[in-house]
Amino acid sequence: MSLAAERTYLAYVRTALAFLAGGVAVAGALPDAGHSGLRRVIGVVLVLIGSFVAITAGRRFSLVTTAMRRGDPLPAHVAPLVVTVGTVAAALLAIVLVLLF
Repeated sequence: MSLAAERTYLAYVRTALAFLAGGVAVAGALPDAGHSGLRRVIGVVLVLIGSFVAITAGRRFSLVTTAMRRGDPLPAHVAPLVVTVGTVAAALLAIVLVLLF
């Protein structure tokens, strides 16, 4: 069971890196595309999501491994909700950017 927890931890880390890279790419790519303020907002949202996932990944791994050792149910986690809401917000902003471009 501990390998499943480790795979989940690594998935959190990969997701965090993807959001961080995406945020940097959105904010820094296409400097002449216009609407730099909106691109920066999208980039900041993505970087904040990535940072949140990276920060909570270690804590989540610790809580899960402790619960598994004790035989307790796995603890609930707020990260999926935060990632979903943040991703939808970034997608809506991206739609606005596409419509303005």
